[in-house]
Amino acid sequence: MAFCAIFVPDCLLQAVERSEPALRNSALVLLDGAAPTFRVIAVNAMARTLGVTLGLTKAAAAEFRGAEMRLRAKEQEVAAHAALLDAAWSFSPRVEDTAPDTVLLDLAGLTTLFGTYENVALQIKSRCAALGLDVHVGVSENAETARILAYARPGPTIVPAGQEARFLESLPIGLLAPSGELAEVFQQWGVTNCGALAALPVLSLSECLGQEGVRLHAMASGKGNRSLAIAEPAYLFEESLELDDAVEELEPLSFLLGRLLEQLCVRLSARALAVRAIQLQLELQPGFEKAFDAWRERLRTKQFPETFHCTLALPRPVQDAKLLLKLLRLRLQANSPKAPVQKLQMRAEPDRPLAIQCGLFLAAVPDPDKLELTLARIANVVGENNVGSPELLDCHRPDAFRMQRFLAPAQAGVDSGQETEDSKIGFRVIRPRVAAKVEFQGGQPVHIWFQGMSGKVVHASGPWRCSGEWWQERGWQEDAWDLEVRVVGDEALSSAAYCIVFDSLQKEWFVRGSYD
Repeated sequence: MAFCAIFVPDCLLQAVERSEPALRNSALVLLDGAAPTFRVIAVNAMARTLGVTLGLTKAAAAEFRGAEMRLRAKEQEVAAHAALLDAAWSFSPRVEDTAPDTVLLDLAGLTTLFGTYENVALQIKSRCAALGLDVHVGVSENAETARILAYARPGPTIVPAGQEARFLESLPIGLLAPSGELAEVFQQWGVTNCGALAALPVLSLSECLGQEGVRLHAMASGKGNRSLAIAEPAYLFEESLELDDAVEELEPLSFLLGRLLEQLCVRLSARALAVRAIQLQLELQPGFEKAFDAWRERLRTKQFPETFHCTLALPRPVQDAKLLLKLLRLRLQANSPKAPVQKLQMRAEPDRPLAIQCGLFLAAVPDPDKLELTLARIANVVGENNVGSPELLDCHRPDAFRMQRFLAPAQAGVDSGQETEDSKIGFRVIRPRVAAKVEFQGGQPVHIWFQGMSGKVVHASGPWRCSGEWWQERGWQEDAWDLEVRVVGDEALSSAAYCIVFDSLQKEWFVRGSYD
């Protein structure tokens, strides 16, 4: 049995760089603390080259030209740690959430997929890089040895069985994380590395330092094995981004949304999942003239900043970040926030990807992703409530319906050339209904005029009198007729069948529709 340790060096900085990739090539300085007493808590290599050190105030750090300063964002750190766990769970279900910057996983059975532990480690580094994390990887048959080597070397470091002590002997004893008291004792003894500690007699060490000294000795000797505390896989996928300058236009906002969507889709793809729905929350910046009053009111009532919510529900799970961005842009174009955006929070609801297999003898159906994008563009023009599939309501009112979301079938059920009982006749509803003039003889309609057409009634059936909802303002009462009509003056034209109604409340005739 072998274990793999994944360590994220400078995890606080990498959490910020993951949200802003351009900062990887800049001198990054991370600040924390209460305003206005911000202090430097982390710097990258380029910032150290400029001379920025830990503990400096924000004003002192600003004196170094070229340094990019960012405030610590704990939400980004949580998202980066969740991405690290996603990378580990994409390889093994047996994962230990060791620390905010470290995870351990059991590699049992992975050699049948990847061949060697070195290939496994390389694949893990590649998966983490795709998630925006630069990690150290250590592999050993001893979990603690793998963790210590991941801390010490960028790797991937593969320890052959039985050679743990040789790989550990030159490493500083501080990697074992001894307590402050034991660290001082080791310094007084001149024990500076794992090899020197492993050379001490265990019995004497137990008498002097107790069980903690024995535990550290076993770790330095490469024998500190233990079982993993298995973490339960999480299915919460969230990303956030707080801006220094508020964004007002849709184009720069779309760029930021695309970055968050890409991060979410990569995380979900690593877990073999897809996006079923997107929930977007935007924190808005109050107007300048109302900023002081809004801030004072917020302090008095302890309310959160004004927010804008947007939900994007999908007919099928999707892993394409570009498609999601196009759909989200269309949604925001139809209903945009009323103030500049200061912070973005995005959550993805996961689901298993849906595979669609086309049949050789089945009618072709449109690509669901392209169809969803087309429907979204149409809805952006005519309104979201005017696009979809009509659903008849369970009531007696004629033509009562509502619009529901259109879902393309996974497979066409019936061959287009095969006729069924439901496909023999159809009715085309005319909306809005067209006013008509009807001539009667002997209680039967004999002639009809509408939309400039004059038609002679060949056959007539009716009337069918119905009424309802008289207790409401929208009550209705009408007589319906089915007519077979031939256009006057055009003998070559075949007959057409129409449904006409007489509105007893408005005292007018209307054409409801035609039969196919």
